[in-house]
Amino acid sequence: MKTFTISSWIFLWLIPLSFFAQSTVSGVVSDAGNGQPIPGVNIIVKGTSNGTTSDFDGRYSISNVNQGDILTFSYVGFKPQEVTYAGNNTINVSLEVDAAELEQVVLIGYGTTRKKDLTGSVSTVTAEELNKGVTTSPADLLTGKAPGVQITSAGGAPGSAQTIRIRGGASLNASNKPLFIIDGVPIDNDDIAGLRDPLNIINPNDIESFTILKDASATAIYGSRASNGVILITTKKGTSGSDLRVNYESNISIQDVTQSIDVLSADQFRQVVNERGNPTQIGLLGTANTDWQDEIFQQSISHTHNISLSGGMENFTYRASVGYNNQEGVLLTSALERTTLSAALSHKFFENHLKINLNTKTALIKNRFADTDAIGAAIVFDPTQPVFGDFPQYDNFYQWTEANGSPITLAAKNPVAMLRQQDDSSNAFKSISNIQFDYKFHFLPELRANLNLGLDKTSSNGSKVRTPSYFSSYAFNTGLSAQDTYAQEKENKLLNATLNYTKEFNNLNFGVLVGYEYQDFHTEQIDFTNIQDPEIETLKDTFLNLNLQSYFTRVNLGYDSRYLFTFTYRRDGTSRFNEDNRWGNFPAAAVAWNISNESFLEDSSTVSDLKLRAGWGITGQQDLGTGFYLPYIPTYTGSNQNSQYPVGNGFVTTFRADPYNDNLKWEETTTYNIGLDYGFFNDRLSGSIDAYYRETEDLLITNLSFPAGSGLSNKGAANVGVIENRGVEFSVNAIPVQTDDLKLNIGFNITYFDTEISELYATQDPNFIGIPQGGIAGGTGNNIQIHSVGYAPFTYYVYQQVYDTNGDPIEGVFVDRNNDGQVNPDDLYRHEQPTAEIFAGLNTDLSYKNWGFNMAWRGSFGNYAYNNVQSNTGYYNNMLRYDNTLSNSVENVLESNFTSENFLSDYYIQDASFVKLDRVTLSYDFNNLFEKIRNVRLYATVQNVLTITDYDGLDPEIQGGIDNNIYPRPTTYLFGVNVDF
Repeated sequence: MKTFTISSWIFLWLIPLSFFAQSTVSGVVSDAGNGQPIPGVNIIVKGTSNGTTSDFDGRYSISNVNQGDILTFSYVGFKPQEVTYAGNNTINVSLEVDAAELEQVVLIGYGTTRKKDLTGSVSTVTAEELNKGVTTSPADLLTGKAPGVQITSAGGAPGSAQTIRIRGGASLNASNKPLFIIDGVPIDNDDIAGLRDPLNIINPNDIESFTILKDASATAIYGSRASNGVILITTKKGTSGSDLRVNYESNISIQDVTQSIDVLSADQFRQVVNERGNPTQIGLLGTANTDWQDEIFQQSISHTHNISLSGGMENFTYRASVGYNNQEGVLLTSALERTTLSAALSHKFFENHLKINLNTKTALIKNRFADTDAIGAAIVFDPTQPVFGDFPQYDNFYQWTEANGSPITLAAKNPVAMLRQQDDSSNAFKSISNIQFDYKFHFLPELRANLNLGLDKTSSNGSKVRTPSYFSSYAFNTGLSAQDTYAQEKENKLLNATLNYTKEFNNLNFGVLVGYEYQDFHTEQIDFTNIQDPEIETLKDTFLNLNLQSYFTRVNLGYDSRYLFTFTYRRDGTSRFNEDNRWGNFPAAAVAWNISNESFLEDSSTVSDLKLRAGWGITGQQDLGTGFYLPYIPTYTGSNQNSQYPVGNGFVTTFRADPYNDNLKWEETTTYNIGLDYGFFNDRLSGSIDAYYRETEDLLITNLSFPAGSGLSNKGAANVGVIENRGVEFSVNAIPVQTDDLKLNIGFNITYFDTEISELYATQDPNFIGIPQGGIAGGTGNNIQIHSVGYAPFTYYVYQQVYDTNGDPIEGVFVDRNNDGQVNPDDLYRHEQPTAEIFAGLNTDLSYKNWGFNMAWRGSFGNYAYNNVQSNTGYYNNMLRYDNTLSNSVENVLESNFTSENFLSDYYIQDASFVKLDRVTLSYDFNNLFEKIRNVRLYATVQNVLTITDYDGLDPEIQGGIDNNIYPRPTTYLFGVNVDF
């Protein structure tokens, strides 16, 4: 059924009947530069929704064309062309490359700008440049692609959390996470119960581009949440005037653990026990030869499917997608299942004066978390014992027991049983939606009003259940399973409204933006522990609220496309601080000089782009984490049922005053940046160089030690200290080979940065050594890192090991560094740091006709790791500590010959620099395979191909620098197909 408006009927009566002599027009669209056909060109009858696109041979055909109609031909990177139909049924068109391709539009805060008009430090990674392969988190796509951006996964578990740092982060103890903005919605960066990584809700296949804002002049428009940089994620949208396009992509992958911790084999273990053990311990040896790491790891299979539909008419575009990912972990029982839904609609009204965009993204994620403590148990469990034995009370899993069958509490658990007898599962639902109204005023088209309303909502629940046969004293004595459960609801509401005025006055470009933003975060969580036993069941309710409000403005000036100036100001308010300190002011300014637009370079055939940039700005920080939503308000904690006070015949709940600080205020980061963007030979060689200095004052520290009696606790939150950060970033993209059939593209980026704590207390105490950090396995309360003035954060704090003439460590002998005749904690020294001083990425993309081949390399240099696996297990007393149980050790014990623990020795601080070949992909495209199929792409990818390192542990890439039973990153073999209909 067709519906006509009244105006349409009037129009039909007024036009002459001869107009209805409609025709079909066809032809070929080609590149004016090389004559090659251009597929995907949009051809539309101007003023109508009648349109089509060219096929892979550049051919098109469009019906219902009337005499005098104007055909519009448009394609990204080319100048649009209009042709008036005068009765010729064949119209061939040659499109010219648009110089604006070199001036591509780049996202910035609350708007866009041309790349040539940028004054801040901004990196953009498009869909074509993103990493391919098994990608659960969007961060996987970005790894190694942008200078100044370092991404480290927590390990190889399905959906592992990613640590993302832009220029190393700006804070010492508060959040160092960058702000993520997805299609205009700043998301909640706090952890989600039952979900390893909040970013996992975004289907990587839906992402169009990443834009990274790095310096203060680029990020200050986001104020309080931008001190650690901003990452803008833009998802794919439909195309105006395009027919319905369907894309289906599917892949299957096999993951395999190719490396394991070097532990003593069963025969080596027997030899050590026979040589060093007593008769009772020797009698405990079994006859099996069990590789416990082989028993807990498996070859896993994963598969992913994505389907999307997109298209559009002149005033309306649409895209919808469904994705499914089923990822089995290489550690037994670990798995992730994710279903994603997304939709993006856009409609223009009133002759394009009003544009309404609607975006929604939803994810349903099921997780099965394996007990990673089983990895540590697999290292130390006796390799001479079998997986199964005569232990019916423990489902016949071999365990170390007393004579009556009760657990030996200090013994290691059977690692296979730890995984098989525990179910730790969760379900998470997350949806991010927003509707955006953009209105260009009729009476003043240079003025635009924008209203963005968003909602970020999460609902999750989970439980951990151990069977009654689980190896524990509680299960043995009660016959009950152990059960914990939790549920969480999170809601993030957004409103931002802006007015943006832009005007060109001859050679002067002027723009001003003013805006207001409101964000409200609400969290409710309930935790039940020990629900299997009403006598010890514990309930904990949590209600958290945070409100952020902001006013901001930005002014842009440009003269003759050569001289550019940007000024930004933002005033932020947070409910975390009291009224006196609630508001912070964050200004920024930047200038740029487009040298390539000067007359002396205007006609240069060598220099295609040359721009000098300089910027300064201040950003803020108020994110202390989920435990500090109202740190300035006095609160009280009620006692549990085991801590009540007896009164008469009953018990009374008591209340404990909690520590608080009503003087907390904004942490402020000042950044200076200077940069140079360059392009040569029509940008076949292009890139940028940036140098920066950053200083953060009034550091928000949550675990600062207080003098005894000065407060309600010996530790708490306060503003103290200064941290300095400086660095240099360099990137280059080169196209050394480009012919009709062959093209080679090489991208390289490298970053150097250095961070130093310059102040930790308002009053300097020469006896203050710093704030201990980095808890380790082994001993009680041991820390291996420290925050100290004059050193990098988390510097290792250790004893200096003494070695013999053969280079072997002498057990228990350390350097007396202060020469006082004794070795004690005064001889601990600061030695190396966990963060890399230099990191780099290298990407190569080679295409020959329909073949494609690309590689992604990554390097990290100057980072050191504390090998806690060796320090905690690599000594003989750990193997032979008890007479009723045995423990295995790492092979390193045969090298060190340590009898006792040496947790704080710098012997275990090891160079963890590395070079990794992250992925290799080979692909082939079948063009026009069938009439209805535009393209079929087959590809094969290998991930985690090669690691070059001197590190003695399993993997040198370690979050935080302390290596303690990391979930191994598997090698992945992936095969996939992508079909365009």
